[in-house]
Amino acid sequence: MAGIDANLSPHDPFQRYAIFAPLTTVLIWSGNAVVTKMAADVIAPSSIAFYRWLLALLVMTPFVGPTAWANRNAMKPLWKKMTLLGFLGMVVYQCLAYVAAETTTAINMGVILALMPLFSTLLASVLASEKLTVARIMGGLISIAGLLYLTSRGHLSNLVTGGLHIGDAIMLIAVIANALYGVLVKRWAIPLPIWQSLFWQILAATIILIPLWLMGPVSPITASNLPLILFAAIPASLLAPLFWVIGITRLGAARTALTINVLPVVVALLAWMFLQERLQGYHYIGGGIALLGVIVGLREWKIGPPRKSEPGPVAWPGEEI
Repeated sequence: MAGIDANLSPHDPFQRYAIFAPLTTVLIWSGNAVVTKMAADVIAPSSIAFYRWLLALLVMTPFVGPTAWANRNAMKPLWKKMTLLGFLGMVVYQCLAYVAAETTTAINMGVILALMPLFSTLLASVLASEKLTVARIMGGLISIAGLLYLTSRGHLSNLVTGGLHIGDAIMLIAVIANALYGVLVKRWAIPLPIWQSLFWQILAATIILIPLWLMGPVSPITASNLPLILFAAIPASLLAPLFWVIGITRLGAARTALTINVLPVVVALLAWMFLQERLQGYHYIGGGIALLGVIVGLREWKIGPPRKSEPGPVAWPGEEI
């Protein structure tokens, strides 16, 4: 924390406390991992995904809808990109996360989620022609080693006899899909205000989810699953991106990205409190190695004096930052 506060202006109270914005996002994401695990027992994955984004869309419409509609001509040439982004970030990622929760733990999900920035850097190297540095290669290899140890429950021989744990594998695919979403957002540089862009993506995702929801099994909204839907729709879908953007605007993308390293810790604490999940030795070792890979992969080793940072476009969660 001291390293972050060192560069903040003492005369700007909002700047001084800006670190709490991305930390709030991480807290919401952590809570959503636990909510996702809770949802596995009370609602079908396709149902909660549909209800979540439909409710988020309904909440956004009075505030963003009129402006987005008035600016619809600017969106028309972008509808294919908006549809793909909504499909990757809100359909594939969220649906697979809910499916993964049926066969893995919230703690494992938290560790895999924390690898998203590293996956984004690796995908950016492949798809956006960004240089694949030694740090990124080393970070990727270290994180893979940690994931293998984690998903094998500390016994690598389990990967030979039993294969990769299905829930962890599905969650890994989900995170890669969301990382790809972030890379495409950055590469395409959508020429729309952030909230209008998000509105059209959510609209596309909701439309795509309708047939998946109808193909079922369709779960009705009940007293037991309504709080989970509300948390996923409002804090996780709307407030988390808002606080993340505030953090990037005030702190910069690189420093904001560092806060994601505390996500597995918060998830583990919440999972212990609400799900009675217990940390095992392989969680500490495998998760620690995986997060070490993230730190190594996001570190840029340069020779000579650092260049003065330049303002850039606001990054969405999951982007290479």
